[in-house]
Amino acid sequence: MNRSQTSDKPRLPLACKIIYGIFAACGLLYFLFTRSAAFSDWFNTHVSLWGRRLLSFLTVWIPFSLAEFLILSLPVLVAVLILLAVRKYSGSWRAAGVYVGKLAAILCVIGILFVLCFAPGYYGTTLDKKLELERKPVSAAELEETARILSAELAAVSDDLIFTSSKSSSVMPFSYSEMNRLLMEAYDRYTETHDFPDHFYSRTKRVMLSEAMSYTHITGVYSFFTGEANINVNFPDYTIPFTAAHELAHQRGVAREDEANMIAFLVCMESDNPYIRYSGLLNVYEYVASALYSANRTAYGEIWSSLPVTVRQEERAYSAFFEKYKENTAATVSESVNNAYLQSQGSKEGTRSYNMVVDLTVAYYRDKG
Repeated sequence: MNRSQTSDKPRLPLACKIIYGIFAACGLLYFLFTRSAAFSDWFNTHVSLWGRRLLSFLTVWIPFSLAEFLILSLPVLVAVLILLAVRKYSGSWRAAGVYVGKLAAILCVIGILFVLCFAPGYYGTTLDKKLELERKPVSAAELEETARILSAELAAVSDDLIFTSSKSSSVMPFSYSEMNRLLMEAYDRYTETHDFPDHFYSRTKRVMLSEAMSYTHITGVYSFFTGEANINVNFPDYTIPFTAAHELAHQRGVAREDEANMIAFLVCMESDNPYIRYSGLLNVYEYVASALYSANRTAYGEIWSSLPVTVRQEERAYSAFFEKYKENTAATVSESVNNAYLQSQGSKEGTRSYNMVVDLTVAYYRDKG
């Protein structure tokens, strides 16, 4: 055998082999998450936190969403990689195999980031236990009581808001950057009395193609591989602060959707700004009212009628806005993919887990007495 010819054969780089080894170790780590809430909590607090902080620090200074840019660039990137493979490696199966191995290593890096930075949040101690709430099946009477409390709080805060005469929608009375600052302040206040979620400086980013994103019914998304909280700003103003607080909760290690919703609500209620509180109240009211509508339509109708006229107009304006995006293929595909993803992370309810914030909200107000 000619040793010089052997050494010239394409080989998988050592870096790729190391990545494969780390990826395999992450598989074992993920298994441990699924078996121990205590270990998941420890890892999420002492290891994942620093990964999320580092990613956020590296990307927060970029004025646009890096995740959106990468996703939009993906078709072009795939086409270039295929063209490169055909031109350079079509004559050698071994070289082509090494090339594929390099690409697979890149995908493994994404998997590694998911396990190290975000996955433990799905398997740690549940939020109701952290907040010392009694989470149990909710009765129609409890739904009604909670909806009445929320409607009263909405009435108290809505007097200070500005509504447009043309769309009957409320107007966010500050800039997007100011909203980020207000939410950071609210998170500061919340974490002064709670040792969770993890808190550090960051900001959310507007999705450039928010109009197109609206057809998927996605109001925001946390991209774990870039550490960014991305917000669909095409939706009505009142949804934006709550959605931003929700995605910031993900960025801080709160993975479950119902828990991110609840943290978003609690953080919004910590704000001194009435519009931030209004956003939290109305978004959670919608979840509770939807559940009440299924349980007791008469009570739902009574509470709806008691809402301030401006809030009812807001709800009607949202329905009119959403009609354009209501039924389409993109929404169906998005729902199916998100449902499958959430179920793969231990959430049997899938996308219905968003609505489970109702149980937490009822338990929260029950505990407040």
